[in-house]
Amino acid sequence: MSLRYGPPRPRGVERYRPALIAVPLGLILVIVVLDLVTGPDIHLGPLLVAAPALTAAFAGPRLTAFIGALAILAQIMLSIVFGRLGVPDNQAQTVALFLATLFIVVFRVVHARHEQALDQVRSVADVAQKVLLRPLPPRIGPLTIASVYVAAEAEAQIGGDLYAAVRAREGTRVLIGDVRGKGLTAVGDAALLLGAFRAAAHRFPPFPRLVAHLQNTVYWDLEGLVDDAAAGESFVTALALEIPDDEPSVRLINCGHPPPLRLRGGEVVPLTVREIALPLGLAGDITESAYQAETFSYREDDLLLLYTDGVIEARDSRGVFYPLAERLAAWQETEPQRLVDRVHTDLLAYTNGALDDDVALVAIKRRP
Repeated sequence: MSLRYGPPRPRGVERYRPALIAVPLGLILVIVVLDLVTGPDIHLGPLLVAAPALTAAFAGPRLTAFIGALAILAQIMLSIVFGRLGVPDNQAQTVALFLATLFIVVFRVVHARHEQALDQVRSVADVAQKVLLRPLPPRIGPLTIASVYVAAEAEAQIGGDLYAAVRAREGTRVLIGDVRGKGLTAVGDAALLLGAFRAAAHRFPPFPRLVAHLQNTVYWDLEGLVDDAAAGESFVTALALEIPDDEPSVRLINCGHPPPLRLRGGEVVPLTVREIALPLGLAGDITESAYQAETFSYREDDLLLLYTDGVIEARDSRGVFYPLAERLAAWQETEPQRLVDRVHTDLLAYTNGALDDDVALVAIKRRP
């Protein structure tokens, strides 16, 4: 399983920091040399403020203050060399350089504290995401599973896309869904649905009864909202699968979710049910009779790709939707992990890294 949250934070600065330090040091040296060469009539000392300003872009407050102190010392040295130490204009330049350096260092201190607080928020969000979206096992019964979750926003590591797989008697049950909306409300709805699925699927109720339980759980939770408008606009598209161990088939109940794609011998076939149920939370308190599972062929070495609408609704620079089925047919991948990794990489390249919605991918292969 992979959890990826938009573009990762660059770590190359840490690796190349020793080389970067040479840049402001070299800048101070160049300014000093040029000032000495051009003589006393041209004053390049004010340009020394660029050194601490540049250092603040990649270093902490201490190193920024050190580079700033070197710049001030270089300014004082030039004043001594040209005999301008007591000249008011030169003194004003030195004081201005000191105040600018002080301002840069203070700004860097504030920024460093902000970065530390943001890192703590990221850490908490990462833990919460892993608790909410538990890693899928690479092997469960006769199935091999791989998954990828990509948040549309780098800082918003928790989203409304969800998936889970539960081992039950003589089979495996899988759920993938997409909560309408974003933010904490979507996270809460996703957590509620995942908890209900994990708790009920282990007891192995009849498949339609399980989906009815999920629908009623979401419905009654939304009924408890104070804001009726918010309750009416909230729902979850979901796809539930039941894969028996001893039958070459898969049973589906689709609640308004994009159909899964079956890869077999280079052919990509969407498993489209005849009757799509309403998304979870839109109907009232209903019974299992409202749902009818439909069966599709799912043989050994077949691959199933489950996905959320963030994949097929992604657009390129011309506004063209991502052609998922065409890509899969061209690649003819046979392993789940390679498949989800390739879709993830290609999707980011297709959109130039600008995803408008969260993306969840789950690939499942039936082994002998």
